[in-house]
Amino acid sequence: MSGNKIFAPIADKIEKKLITHNDVRIDNYYWLNDREDPKVIDYLNAENKYYSEITAHTKKFQEDLFEEMKSRIKEDDESVPYKKNNYYYTTRFKTGKQYPIYARKKASLDAVEEIMFDVNILAEKHSYFKLAGLSISPNNKYAAFGVDTVGRREYVLQFKDLETGQIFPEKIENTTGGGTWSTDNKTVFYTQKNPTTLRSEKIFRHTLGTDPALDVEVFYEDDETFNTYVSRSKSDKFIIIGSYSTVSTEYRILEADNPTGDFRMFQERERDLEYNIAHYGTSFYVLTNKDNATNFKLMKTSINETSKENWVDVVPHRTDVLLEDISIFKEFLVIEERSNGLNKIRIIRWDDSEDFYLPFNEETYSAGVYYNPEFDTNIIRYGYNSMTTPSSVIDFNVDTKTNDVKKEQEVLGGKFDKNNYKSERIWATSNDGTKIAISLVYKKTTKISKNTPLLLYGYGSYGHTIDAGFSSTRLSLLDRGFIFAIAHVRGSEYLGRSWYENGKLLNKLNTFNDFIDCAKFLIEKQYTSPKHLYASGGSAGGLLIGAVINMSPELFNGVIASVPFVDVLTTMLDDSIPLTTGEYDEWGNPNEKIFYDYMKLYSPYDNVVSQNYPNILVTTGLHDSQVQYFEPAKWVAKLREFKTDNNILVLHTDMEAGHGGASGRFNALKEIARDYSFIIDIEVTQ
Repeated sequence: MSGNKIFAPIADKIEKKLITHNDVRIDNYYWLNDREDPKVIDYLNAENKYYSEITAHTKKFQEDLFEEMKSRIKEDDESVPYKKNNYYYTTRFKTGKQYPIYARKKASLDAVEEIMFDVNILAEKHSYFKLAGLSISPNNKYAAFGVDTVGRREYVLQFKDLETGQIFPEKIENTTGGGTWSTDNKTVFYTQKNPTTLRSEKIFRHTLGTDPALDVEVFYEDDETFNTYVSRSKSDKFIIIGSYSTVSTEYRILEADNPTGDFRMFQERERDLEYNIAHYGTSFYVLTNKDNATNFKLMKTSINETSKENWVDVVPHRTDVLLEDISIFKEFLVIEERSNGLNKIRIIRWDDSEDFYLPFNEETYSAGVYYNPEFDTNIIRYGYNSMTTPSSVIDFNVDTKTNDVKKEQEVLGGKFDKNNYKSERIWATSNDGTKIAISLVYKKTTKISKNTPLLLYGYGSYGHTIDAGFSSTRLSLLDRGFIFAIAHVRGSEYLGRSWYENGKLLNKLNTFNDFIDCAKFLIEKQYTSPKHLYASGGSAGGLLIGAVINMSPELFNGVIASVPFVDVLTTMLDDSIPLTTGEYDEWGNPNEKIFYDYMKLYSPYDNVVSQNYPNILVTTGLHDSQVQYFEPAKWVAKLREFKTDNNILVLHTDMEAGHGGASGRFNALKEIARDYSFIIDIEVTQ
């Protein structure tokens, strides 16, 4: 990429023996774990300098890509208003501004606008700023909100009088950001994090205008594998405390008009029993996997008799349909399902007079029910998009069966026409005979052959499904002749809950093998070739990339690993690191030898060997609370020690951000431009 010889930083090797189950691992770069050590910061800065030098010739191209992506975005944009408690709420952006403005109008869209928060003003003195958890009191007078100025998702909870503009003096540190109001308009429940592990572990009750030191702890989640949160039912009748792990949930409920009362148990936690609750009238509706309902079913129970022996079936379990979520309205129930990998929206009237699905016609797409705070309405708001169709917000009238498109994402610049692009879904076969879906999109003028550049994206963990959605930034790849593909590997819930179960714990290798076999299939069918195939993934998807390039590096010309979880064993053995204990049911607890041995088979850091690797860009954030910066930093140091090729290996650390990257909508575009320029430059200069 550059004609001048530039030398990569070489991290010092300081041997540290890590012994578990009588197995000795040598970690020469463990010292990078100490973010307070100036030597560590010097090393990260040296890596950033090296990245800048190696990619210096792409700087103008990155700027052009950024401007190109930015030009497609409607800068003076505004969300579709939603109505709640006699107010219409919107979020809007101004041209040239990085952050949103939260506003509302009383009773009518023609009313005078009230600006609740202009985040551009709040963020002026900060390099990173995030406002989250905005919650309005029942009398519409007060707002609870959280502020994070570091990027570690440790929010300071504050309160504002929306009538006077006054910010209340109390600041509650180390929260999840949101506040849940009781009916009295002065009592707020919130969740506090453990200051070391950042586990959400305590629920407090706060009285507006009082010293937080006087707040009352109403619940402590003492199981380190669980997190907790507090919310309010859509009916506004109940305050709900939830506790959850990967395989179990538990709820406590309290009438919202009795905030100082005692929460009562809904159903005690049981291993492998998951359930969610929604209140309606004299009943609670329960979405659950009770009685081996792997794909979940819908049940209901009386508000006074909530334990599981009282639950009765409403929508039974189906082996071929995953029940993902429900929304309750006065006259009907809305169910979000997934069948054969695709979203379905089902509507059932309470009087059983109708039961039907919204029609979707594209081969692969993404659809989901939007935020619908109103209870007594005949309108369902939902979102729809595909890899060729920009996102739409649509109001569906249940009575007239008509759609009203409230907004379709505008793609500016005058060049985009969705008819110029094609998306399809193809099926690869994994090494164990399982069919793996791949969603593709490309420009119709692209000549597909072994010389076609293709970027393959994957995630495959936590049951999180990557749907085939639209991206205006992705057009910068497609318009340059790239194919973009999503590998729907096991570990998501693309084909139901079993798809997730077969990609976690002692089945985790399926995720990586699926991705490799998707790559091989794309090469075999001459959509691309190893010389033109690229891969990307972030966080647990970064683990996927790290494992795959250890296992089959020859398949890829270049990869991007964003905030990658790559030092699996060391992290999962350290229960002081944020998220560790709550993830034992996802990855396994390596304190048990069977899981230790299995995780050691794929942990990217532990499996770096002397071999050729693709061109690699690794990104991280110094303040990342989910995947600590030192995992990718150590991984890059070890890769640089072992790799036998002359391909590019660069690490970029955002010294002012966390797991989600930079704050501000334009800064995020710069990160995408950085990543795309890395791949495009390799493709055009090879």
